[in-house]
Amino acid sequence: MTKKVPKSKMDVYGKTKDRAERKEGDIMEKITPTREMAWELLKEYNQSESLIKHALAVEGVMRHFAELFGQDPEKWGIIGLIHDLDYEKYPDQHCTKSKEILEDRNWPQDYIRAVVSHGWQICSDVEPVEKMEKVLYTIDELTGLITATALMRPSKSVKDLTVKSVKKKWKQKNFAAGVDRSIIEKGAQMLGMELNEVIEETIKGMRKVADAIGL
Repeated sequence: MTKKVPKSKMDVYGKTKDRAERKEGDIMEKITPTREMAWELLKEYNQSESLIKHALAVEGVMRHFAELFGQDPEKWGIIGLIHDLDYEKYPDQHCTKSKEILEDRNWPQDYIRAVVSHGWQICSDVEPVEKMEKVLYTIDELTGLITATALMRPSKSVKDLTVKSVKKKWKQKNFAAGVDRSIIEKGAQMLGMELNEVIEETIKGMRKVADAIGL
């Protein structure tokens, strides 16, 4: 989930706006994030049921794509789980505040960069480069569209949802109007995947966590 913020807040990853002026030698060893650690952090900053379900949906899809690409599902899932860490408490500092929180807790830079990059050209100037970053950028908005589509069905579930149903709603611009279709399209191009394939794999990922997200 992304939110437009003032242009002045877009340089959230560069050294020019590094809020922490660390003393020489004051470099702490980076932690190795765990899923439990990520979950506790998410709950610390978020109480909204819808935001937590969104985080779980993105986690599930990230894990699915990691398996699809032969990558680390645990790492990808953790990044998906915390990608909107700051959104409930600091919507006007989205991505910026997440970076601060994670740096304060000594998270590895590749995790932080991935989280920040999902807001590229909206609340961040950090472009997704790694495949993990590109997937997160692409499927974040898409999970929202799929959720909205599933809730319109009699089953209110992703378990019987088809790509065709999602594409039908995709064309209705007033449906889930907050979902930026152009981001999903751009992300699919970055991944070198057809849009239908991205939708299909995202549905599969959400099916794996259907009970947890109430779908």
